[in-house]
Amino acid sequence: MSLHNPLEQRLTDIPVREQHLTVCGSETRVWHYGPETADHTIFLVHGFRGTHHGLLSLVAAMPDVRFIAPDLPGFGDSSPLPRPHTLDAYAEWLQDALIQLDPAGTAIVLGHSFGSLIVARQVQRLRGRHIVLVNPISENALSGPERIGTAIAVGYYRLGAVLSAPLGQALLSSSLITRIMSEVMVTTRSPALRRWIHDQHHRYFSRFTGREVLLEAFQASVSDAVSAHAADFPPGTQLVVGECDAIAPLAASRRLHEAMPDSQLHIVGGVGHLIHYEAPLALARILRQWLG
Repeated sequence: MSLHNPLEQRLTDIPVREQHLTVCGSETRVWHYGPETADHTIFLVHGFRGTHHGLLSLVAAMPDVRFIAPDLPGFGDSSPLPRPHTLDAYAEWLQDALIQLDPAGTAIVLGHSFGSLIVARQVQRLRGRHIVLVNPISENALSGPERIGTAIAVGYYRLGAVLSAPLGQALLSSSLITRIMSEVMVTTRSPALRRWIHDQHHRYFSRFTGREVLLEAFQASVSDAVSAHAADFPPGTQLVVGECDAIAPLAASRRLHEAMPDSQLHIVGGVGHLIHYEAPLALARILRQWLG
């Protein structure tokens, strides 16, 4: 592990166990952090191109909470689904995973970024659960202010899928492009924290199982918006957004909050799309106040 982030050291003191299970045909790898007897359990759904590692700073900041942290199918250590990786496919995977890992139905479901879309797509079947969305994709990326950048990204992933295997893999795993993506998302002025975040993206952003899976997942990530499902969310849904988020702009998050009955909007100042990396203590404080 990198030593740039002091929260990483705390992870060594948190109990952890690994689990393998078959979910919708994907051999899914799951990590359980924290005490089994904790008062609260949070099920983590990570973002596009990431793995469960991206949310470990939150785990480290809340050592008394139990976390269930899977890698999404086709990313990290989880195998792909035996069908196209659409939002509906990921939503079914989420439902099956929750049935297997939390049969009592008591775990809070937390989705970050792309994870918020997966949760939104399945929200009608999550009745009775508490939900937290971090940096939610409030509005469709193909029609919002970032639509030009999104169109370029669509071309990038399509090109990576149609090139020969070596060239396509090299393009999609390019350290330079990963660094550019990271620079676009990072807002912190701390040199040490920036280095650590870039290192995290370098380590985990290219851990996808295939070019087709990556293209399908990206297409899924721009095929919907949380706002399209706003009325289906349960009262008390927590929205944690970054003041400077260029991918999910604050104005769109405010509109989502207004459209989502009895939701609570928390704005983390000076932070963009990487609240889980740049401000995990602020995120943990918001969750503790809500849980308390």
